[in-house]
Amino acid sequence: MERSLTGKCALVTGASGGLGQHFARTLARAGAKLALADLRLEEPNPLAEAIRSEGGEAVTVRLDVTDPASVRAAFDEVAATLGPVGILVNNAGLAVTKPLLEHDEQDWHKVIDVNLNGAWFMAQAAAKQMLAHNIAGSIINVTSIVGLRVAGQVPSYVASKAALNHLTRAMALELARFRIRVNALAPGYVETGINREFFQSEAGQALIRRIPQRRVGRPEELEGPLLLLASDASSYMTGSVLVVDGGHLTSSL
Repeated sequence: MERSLTGKCALVTGASGGLGQHFARTLARAGAKLALADLRLEEPNPLAEAIRSEGGEAVTVRLDVTDPASVRAAFDEVAATLGPVGILVNNAGLAVTKPLLEHDEQDWHKVIDVNLNGAWFMAQAAAKQMLAHNIAGSIINVTSIVGLRVAGQVPSYVASKAALNHLTRAMALELARFRIRVNALAPGYVETGINREFFQSEAGQALIRRIPQRRVGRPEELEGPLLLLASDASSYMTGSVLVVDGGHLTSSL
């Protein structure tokens, strides 16, 4: 598995965030050439430099996933520097947390534009490049368990992730004949620097008690599922939503 991505070019969106950085490092250590894509990335970039210092290849790409022109330009730039993309990790995402009746039009459109429209623009552009270069590629849409079971106060987020799960299946259906696989990785609650304080609070501890394993996940526990979907180890998997949640979805009502 560690050598299975050697020579392949992987593009990770949302690469400035905690999980995006972790996904990029994981793919680089498995041998992939990395395109780190985000609206906020600047050079010199510590993550790109770290990957290079370990003997890998990495470039940064400024990208607005909600802008189709920016998406097309990013794929052209990556192809010119690292080669055509063979692995896409659609990780860019955001959430607005407030009661449903306080959610305004701007809140709704902001989340849908990034989480659903942006993922669609990226996945379609990736598939077109893979097809043009006859690449048997892998598209991984990072969704969430709230796309499968509802949570309160994040209506636009749950709608976007549920839609992305189903879009994953629709794309898998049409792209299978081109040897392009499309799967979704649906994490449960994973501890990062952003949410660590919440999980130490009373509300966070109450949430943890509803998870059968009685703990939140660690970023490294997403490495195996990510590498499975990115590599030929999952060559007969497409249209799947791979849940990694400590059993949260199986908890009783």
